[in-house]
Amino acid sequence: MKPPADHDPVPADETPDVPGLRTWVGVYGFAFAVFVAVVAALTVFTRYYA
Repeated sequence: MKPPADHDPVPADETPDVPGLRTWVGVYGFAFAVFVAVVAALTVFTRYYA
């Protein structure tokens, strides 16, 4: 059985209040990407300045 066409899959009270990111998956993906970028930058700087 299909849900009604006017049914919103994510309730309005569970959406993140982050500009540019509409879903929690997007928020978590962005946070993970920033984490990976910081770890990569620390690795590069450690090798460069050591």
